[in-house]
Amino acid sequence: MLKLSVPTHAREEMVDVTAILRSAVKENGWNDGVLTVFSPHTTCGLTINEGFDPDVPRDMLAFLKARIPQDWGFRHGEGNSDAHLKASLMGSSVQLIVEGGEMLIGTWQAVWFFEADGPRNRQIWLKWMGD
Repeated sequence: MLKLSVPTHAREEMVDVTAILRSAVKENGWNDGVLTVFSPHTTCGLTINEGFDPDVPRDMLAFLKARIPQDWGFRHGEGNSDAHLKASLMGSSVQLIVEGGEMLIGTWQAVWFFEADGPRNRQIWLKWMGD
């Protein structure tokens, strides 16, 4: 397993981790198989979505913030219940097909790390299953 750092700079943020994943694939010589990317944080998630138009991650953050406000009246004492809900909706992992040493994602797709309780220094864990 490989652990990579993902620093975040805001309470809620979408960080494009596509380039660091591509670098990890190349640096480790992973050619044909499946790469699982996992977030070990209960207030963070991972998703695959459009990476070309910067309005897409902004819209995703705005939608989640509007539907799940931080001050909704949750009982959880740490003040970050909204972050737990948002992270659960995003999901804690993604799987990527790697063929010929390249991640197979769509032309417009990116892999996004979703921070809901930052800023913090986070990690993503990579598990390779392949050649």
